[in-house]
Amino acid sequence: MLTLTNDGVIVVLKILPNSSVNGFVFSDDKTVPVKLKVTAPAVENKANKAVIEYLSKYFKLPKTSIIILKGDTSKEKTILLKTIKPEKIKQIQEVLA
Repeated sequence: MLTLTNDGVIVVLKILPNSSVNGFVFSDDKTVPVKLKVTAPAVENKANKAVIEYLSKYFKLPKTSIIILKGDTSKEKTILLKTIKPEKIKQIQEVLA
């Protein structure tokens, strides 16, 4: 699920901590959030840090441009990817929409 705002793109992701690899898991069902596997465990904010780091590298955005708006302690997270660059927004849409 994806929402465009004046600040960037808001995405809803389901996080799968303790995975063997980092990466997206896509489903044909568009009502289900895109899943993101991270190798970090869901303790002491490690999974949240891994999510921010992975999204930062994947979309080539600064870590400070990735904000967890909702779901700090939940596996389902609402995340703001702050960017106003049309090419970045298009890339995010192509990957996560």
